[in-house]
Amino acid sequence: MTKYFKQSFKAVGLIAALFVSATSLNLAQAQADKFPSKAVKLVVPFSPGGGTDIITRTLGLGMAQDLGQSVIVENKPGAGTMIGTDFVAKSPADGYTLVMATIAHTINPSIQTKLPYSQNESFAPVSLIGVSPNVLVVKPDSRFKSVKDILEAAKAKPGSITFASQGSGTSAHLAGELFKHLSKTDLVHIPYKGAGPALTDLMGGQVDLMFATAAAVSPFLESGKLRALAVTTASRSTTASLAKLPTIAESGVPGYEASSWYGFLAPAGTPPSVIARLNASTKKATQSDAFKKRVEGEGLTIRASSPEEFAKFLKAEEDRWRVVVKSAGIKAD
Repeated sequence: MTKYFKQSFKAVGLIAALFVSATSLNLAQAQADKFPSKAVKLVVPFSPGGGTDIITRTLGLGMAQDLGQSVIVENKPGAGTMIGTDFVAKSPADGYTLVMATIAHTINPSIQTKLPYSQNESFAPVSLIGVSPNVLVVKPDSRFKSVKDILEAAKAKPGSITFASQGSGTSAHLAGELFKHLSKTDLVHIPYKGAGPALTDLMGGQVDLMFATAAAVSPFLESGKLRALAVTTASRSTTASLAKLPTIAESGVPGYEASSWYGFLAPAGTPPSVIARLNASTKKATQSDAFKKRVEGEGLTIRASSPEEFAKFLKAEEDRWRVVVKSAGIKAD
């Protein structure tokens, strides 16, 4: 009799567990079907004021109109974007928290000894948004009038020139390290917690130059607070405000090429239907007149993609920069 009751209790327990599991799945699906029913948070892993922040906030306005819910932008800077990225990795997989990933996301695995999240298992790609050149900038009264001036000064006195970035492993950092590697010069990297404070110190003369994103420096170029020397892409920019600038490659560093990009990632396990809704909203927002007008002078080429296309892009970028990091011996600061 005791054996019978034990078997019965086990059977009841199994049925209860299956019921709870089925109920949870049905509840999760019901919540996904109603998505979004509350505000969506977009995490920017940099300080306010930089290119990533500007693009995310502009995009968020269009997404809010499409989703019918508020879209909140929250800045979580530090650790070469890992603080904000880790926050999203550990957030509920319900589509209400996304991170604006940049080139740093695909570089960090190569320069960090340990990540607080799994690069391949913690995220679900939503969409690539766009790519843009970085711009080599100095303050208006800088002694550097060209890339040639920088090369000559760097070779005459190694370690005497500093370059800022919005954090270790970011596009500005790697663009500078690639410059050092290919030109065989010794520049000193000064990392900040975002493009905003980095550009403030550049304009104040605390650092000599920066390979900044076009989005971050566009307003300062227009106002004359910064002066551009070259773009980091393989060919000259087609954007009117940057079209007259030479490439770094043609200015004395053959083979040089580096670009920035932006894209949304959600926590792994986010329901496919929610990913599809976010992807559609992102694509629609990138095609809005407000977004196009905001980025047209910043060199951003809009390339909204499917989640699958973005996943392939991320893998290719990670593989490409791993080679650069290894060959240049780049380490995290």
